[in-house]
Amino acid sequence: MAYTSIQISPEIRERLAKLKESRETYDDILSKLLQLIPEGDDEGKYTEEFRIGLLNAGLDIKHGRTTSHADLKKKLGMK
Repeated sequence: MAYTSIQISPEIRERLAKLKESRETYDDILSKLLQLIPEGDDEGKYTEEFRIGLLNAGLDIKHGRTTSHADLKKKLGMK
């Protein structure tokens, strides 16, 4: 297998290092993190675009970048 280098900020490297077990590589950690994004469901495999959308939606929820159902109804002029 051919390896390549990637550029990450010192802050991200430090955060990744905290996730490592004693002899794990950064490749191991990144592989584990990528496994957290579902690959599909009973209906089949997700496209990469859909998987990216899932990841971004989760981040939006985490960072409070969502609109509540009540606010959306108000915005649309619904009761």
